[in-house]
Amino acid sequence: MHQNPVNAYTNMQKEVLSGRELEASVLSRAGLMLKQLQENWNSPDRETKFLEAIKFNQKVWSFFQAELSDPENPMPKKLREDILNLSIFIDKRLFEVMAFPDPEKLTIVIDINFNIAAGLRTKAE
Repeated sequence: MHQNPVNAYTNMQKEVLSGRELEASVLSRAGLMLKQLQENWNSPDRETKFLEAIKFNQKVWSFFQAELSDPENPMPKKLREDILNLSIFIDKRLFEVMAFPDPEKLTIVIDINFNIAAGLRTKAE
């Protein structure tokens, strides 16, 4: 039985990447999905790409919310709270974009995803 190449790659990444590197990779992917959506806003498959990108970003940030809400999380409390507040902002923005689609509204979420990913990569080195 052959494994789906995407699943094989994802599983390999999980084994090779550290937690921070994996988080940075996932955030980068989320940002890229939104960036591609934004740049191809008038494409015929926009609705499909829109739903994929929004859902993926919501899953990523929901994961962070769950991890950061855990009292056993070793991250400093103030930093956890700041990132949780940021995640609430992102949730609101994604719901706003779903209700009132506009490619420009995606810019802030794209920037946040890429900036946090870059910060995770810097600290991981």
